[in-house]
Amino acid sequence: MSDLLYVYAVVPRTAHLGGAPPGVDGASLTLVGEGDVAALASHVDASYAEGLDDRLANVAWLGPRATAHDAVLTWASDRGPVVPLPLLSLFRSDEAVRRTLRERSVDLAAVLEYVAQGREYGVRVFRVDAELRDALAGFSPAIAQVESEVAAATSPGQAYLLGRKLDAARKDELQRVSRDIAALAFDRLAARSVAAVEESLPTPSGEHAGVAILNASFLVAHETLDDFRAVVTQLVRDYGERGVRIEFTGPWPPYHFTRSGASGAFRHAQVTS
Repeated sequence: MSDLLYVYAVVPRTAHLGGAPPGVDGASLTLVGEGDVAALASHVDASYAEGLDDRLANVAWLGPRATAHDAVLTWASDRGPVVPLPLLSLFRSDEAVRRTLRERSVDLAAVLEYVAQGREYGVRVFRVDAELRDALAGFSPAIAQVESEVAAATSPGQAYLLGRKLDAARKDELQRVSRDIAALAFDRLAARSVAAVEESLPTPSGEHAGVAILNASFLVAHETLDDFRAVVTQLVRDYGERGVRIEFTGPWPPYHFTRSGASGAFRHAQVTS
C-alpha cells in the first residue's frame, strides 16, 4: 500500500518550509499547493488507515502524534496565517488533497485572509469564593449595608439573625458579582479584538484554586496587542487581590476562528480518497 498524506493545516501557497520541525513520526513536511492555498503535510505509513477509532483511544499511541501535530501548527502560525486541521486528517494522494483544496479554495483563502489580521489568545477568569466573599462589600452596597448592621448589632440574638441574613445575601451576590466581572472582562477585551468567542466553562479539576467564570478566545490584531495586554494587566490590578484570578495564554494557532473554513473540507480520523 502507498503512504498516506497527513495534513496539518492549510496555509498560503507562498509559505516556506525553512526551519520547519519534523512532523508525525519524524517525517519531513511538504506543501501540496492548489491555487492560492496549500496543504501543510507529511507522509505517514498506510497502516494509519487501519483501526483509527481504536488508536484514538490509545493514549500511548496518540500522545506523541498529538505533540508533533501541535508543534507543526505552532511553528506554522508563528510564521503566517493557518487554518489548523484536526488530528489524523488523512488523504490517499496528492491529488485527493488538491481536489479538496479546489472545492473549498474560495472559503479557505478568505479564512486565511481573515486570521492574517492577528493571533489567537485565551483568557480564563476564576473566582476564589473564600476571597471574593470577603471582598463583596466593595462590589455590593447591599452587602456593605448588612455587614454594617451586623457590626452594630446590640445583642447576640440580633447578631445571629443578621449573620444569617448576611450569609444568604453573600451567596446570591457572589453569583451576581462574578457574572458581572466576567461580562466586564469579556466586553473590555472584545473591544480590543478583531473577534471574540466565549467557550463553555471548564469543569473544576483542582488545577486552579477557583471556579471558572469566563473561558474566552480572542483574535487580536498585531497592532493592538499592546492595548489588549494592557487591559489584561488592568483587570489583574482591579480584581487580582479581591478574589479573582486571571489566566492569559497565547499566542495560539487560530483554532477558534477557522472552524467553518476547515469543517466542510476535512474530517477527523478518516481517510479521504
